[in-house]
Formats: sequence, C-alpha cells, structure tokens
Amino acid sequence: MKSKITTLVLGVLTYLNVSGQKSEFVKSDSIIYPIHQSNIGKIAFMGQAIAIENFKATDFLESFELKEKTDLNIRVFLGHSLTNYLHLLSPQLPIEELTKNGNYQFTFIVDNKKIYVENLNAGAGNAESKNHKTMFRVPLISTTNEDSWGRFLWNRFFGNGGQEALSEGEHQLKIEIRPYLKLTEVVTGDIIAEGQLKIIVPEIKIDEKLVKIQMIKPTKEWQLASEQIDVAKIEELNRKIAKQTYKNVTSIVAIKDGKILIEEYFNGANRNTLHDTRSVGKSFASTLLGIAIKDKYIKSETQNLKEFYNLKSYQNYSKAKDSITLKSLLTMSSTFEGSDMNSESPGNEENMYPTKNWVDFTLNLPIDKTKQVNKQWDYFTAGVVVLGDIIHKSVPNGLEKYAQKNLFEPLAITKYKWQFTPQKIANTAGSLQLSSLDYAKFGQLYLNEGKWNGKQIVSQDWVAKSLSHQMVISDDEFYGYLFWNKTYTVNGLNYEVYYSSGNGGNRIFIFKDQPIVIVITATAYNTPYGEKQVEKMMQEYLIPLVMKKTADKSN
Repeated sequence: MKSKITTLVLGVLTYLNVSGQKSEFVKSDSIIYPIHQSNIGKIAFMGQAIAIENFKATDFLESFELKEKTDLNIRVFLGHSLTNYLHLLSPQLPIEELTKNGNYQFTFIVDNKKIYVENLNAGAGNAESKNHKTMFRVPLISTTNEDSWGRFLWNRFFGNGGQEALSEGEHQLKIEIRPYLKLTEVVTGDIIAEGQLKIIVPEIKIDEKLVKIQMIKPTKEWQLASEQIDVAKIEELNRKIAKQTYKNVTSIVAIKDGKILIEEYFNGANRNTLHDTRSVGKSFASTLLGIAIKDKYIKSETQNLKEFYNLKSYQNYSKAKDSITLKSLLTMSSTFEGSDMNSESPGNEENMYPTKNWVDFTLNLPIDKTKQVNKQWDYFTAGVVVLGDIIHKSVPNGLEKYAQKNLFEPLAITKYKWQFTPQKIANTAGSLQLSSLDYAKFGQLYLNEGKWNGKQIVSQDWVAKSLSHQMVISDDEFYGYLFWNKTYTVNGLNYEVYYSSGNGGNRIFIFKDQPIVIVITATAYNTPYGEKQVEKMMQEYLIPLVMKKTADKSN
C-alpha cells in the first residue's frame, strides 16, 4: 500500500532558534561565514561552483539561460543540520534511525505550478553530513557530469514535467526543501530552505527542411502503403524532435498491412544506419531459442540448467539451482539473486560486465531465498547471457552462424552487427544492431505468427508463448518470453501491444489486434526522458496516425 503523505506544521526553525544551539539533538557545524549567517533558509543559485570562502551575495544568480554546455549549481544555507530537523518529526527515534530513514524533500515549482516533488533516497548523502552539515552545494546541471545526486535529481525533475514546463520563453523556477522521514507513513516538515530563479529558455532555431515529411522509396521487401497519412501531424512530431522536445530520437518506422506507412530519420541517421537498441536484442535471443527448439537442437524451454552445466562446480551451489529452467530465464522469473532494478543486487548487470566470464558470473550467484519459483518477475540481464550460451553450445557452428542461417538470411537481413561476450560469443543480452527497416521485419515476423514470405521461420506455438502474459509486472503490464506487453488507451480505445524494449527509448511494437508494427530508435541512453518520450510519442502522435483511417472507417 502506498505511503500516506502527512505534512506536519512544526515551526522547525522557530523552535530551534528560540531554544538555542544547546538544545540541538546533535551538534551542527558552526555557522562561521557572514554569507551563511545572512541567508539562513535560502537556496542560492550560481553558474559554475564558487568556493564558499569566495562566495558573495553578488554571485547569487537572478536569471539563468537554459542551454547546452552550461552549469547550474545550488548552495543551500540551513540553520541546523538535517538530523536536527528530522528529530523534530520523531523525537523518540535515535540518531541512527533518523539518518537511515530520512532525508530532504525537494519541490520544484514553475510559474507558481507545482511540477515535481521528490523525497531524496535515504541513502543519498552520508550520516556524517546529515548529522552536522548546515550548508551544502550540489550541481543541478554539470558540463563535466559531476557525480552527484543533485544532477540526477534535476534530470528526474526534467523528465517528469520539467521539460514541458520550461518551454521556450521566460519562467520562474522555485525550489523548496523540507525534511522528510519515512516511518509507517511519510512525514514531512516545514520548508527549511527555498530559492527562486528566472529561467530563460531560448528559441531553438531549426532548418525547416528537417520538419518536412521525408520522401521514401519502396525496397525489395517493403512496398509503400497507399493510404493517405496526416502529413501535418507527422511534421508536428518532426518539429518537436528537431527542437529537442523529444531528444536523441534517430528513427521512426510504422508498418501497416505489411507496407511502409511512416519512415522518418533524425539526428544524422538514415535508412542504412545500424542502431544500437540495447536490450531490444533480448527478444532475438527468445527467437533463436524458439528456432533451436523447432530444429530439435534443444528439447524444450522447460529443461533445467543442470542439463547444460555441472552446477556443482560453480560457487554457491544449492539444489534449488538444479530446478532453474530456461523458461524462468525467458520470463525473468528465476530464483537467482540477480536484479537489474536493484543496484545493490549481487547479480546486477553492472557487476557482470567487468568480469572475465559472464556465464560463470551468473552461475556462481547464490539463490535468493525470498523469491518464489516462477512467481516473481525481476529483470535479470545475466540470465539472458546464459540462454545465449546454451544456444551457442547446442546448435551447429555456434549462435552467430546459426542466427545468420536460420533468422537473418530468411528475412533478407544482410547488414547487422553483434556485440560479443568476453568469450567471443554473440551477446544475447543486447546491442544487436540492425537498420530500422530490418527491425521492422523482425516485428512483422511475429505479427505474421512466425512466417516470412510463406516460410515458417519461428513456430506459431513459440510466437504464441512469447507474445502472452507469462508474468505479471504490474496491474497493466506483463511479460512473455523476453517480450513486454502493455495496453495504450487513445481517444477512448484500447490498443494492446507486445514489444521489444531497450535502454534509451528503443522499441519494436507489435500490435495484438491490428496489422501494425512500429519501430522507434533513439540514443537517449540512461536519461530520465528516454523512456517517457516514447510514451508521449505513441500516445499523442503515432497511434493516432496509424489508426486514423481505421477510426475514420468506423465512423
């Protein structure tokens, strides 16, 4: 159940100031700089970071031009340390519990409208600074990518309404900071610091040629759709991409009834560009496993890992490992202690990449005793690496050549690029690079229930299993065999899609009840906006565009 947000009006600063320094729960750092003494409770904005010894009131920014390659920092002047403010929210808690469960709450307000509120993760900042610091500086925007929670906080604000709120023109940005404590519910105190800044967002001048719908020609495999498309709406989308409302998008392709309806390229990409779509490649691992089962090189996805590896020779052996199935790796439901959603997880993919052998890394992991077998969905890239290794060992001439002969050649895909594991095996975890139209072939293959040009490349049964609700992710999101599933609602109508998904906003959408495939490629890797802008483009532009004629007919 979601925490109930409760705001306590405690008069924090008044209480502490009246009581004096001696009444502090834990001794704060002394306030020794005049600039601090005269600005308690204020947030100062500055461009480049200025050392406190040299910081003057004239260095406070009153306005800031939001553009590329610029810095924006804040310095926060407090009357007391965070722990003292947290103490007033729960006087009975010891210091350790306060620092463990509390932190700052940031509220971003643009033009008097609350845009984004975040309770900083309790792990942001160490106990020493929480207990004693009365002043701190963090970057919001950094040209050197300074490693700080402040920069990531700004990115999350920007990706959750900030970008739309800070449109071209002048705006007033206000930031409020409060203490919060997460107990059985989230408790917040009064404002302990606030500051305002005029933000100037310059107009991005673009070449109008970038807005015009791009001329496309048929290929040997793709004919052009004959139906009329809403040119004005496509050009409206193109303008937003050119003006970086939607950033780092490289291509959009829509296939309807097996023909090209939309084909647009951006930011230097073209029809021949090979796109690094990151984890979109995981879906290809599912396909290759299905083909290998069809060809009887692998019996079934219900086989256990012990049929392919001597698990007792790996670290952390337990009998539970023996029963881990290929299916559980396909559906992200294995019991390995591995989670890409938890940075502290031993099996997080970032712990795998520096190792010399990714398969050994995975099979050495312990079992997570809190996980129920095949019941809990938990994204686990390392498991897909193991699937690739199993395919590689089971098929003739290895995974790469098998994929070329049994998947790429039948689809007439001649240009592609694999990433490889340290053992020089094609990496099924991601970064298989294809052109946008070739990604569309992959989506169309599944729309055709595994057939391409009359040939059954993947069995119909495997396609049905892959595009099904194998695992529940949330109330409205599901997972199949390395394919995601969700439903969009546009203009009161529901459109269920299965899709391949990759970091940065990369997607291959396969519509369940419509003859439509949509491919989006982008390079917005590890950004707060990469995934969100895909949703906006689908909801506001692409689904209305591809469904327009169908909707018109129904009317």
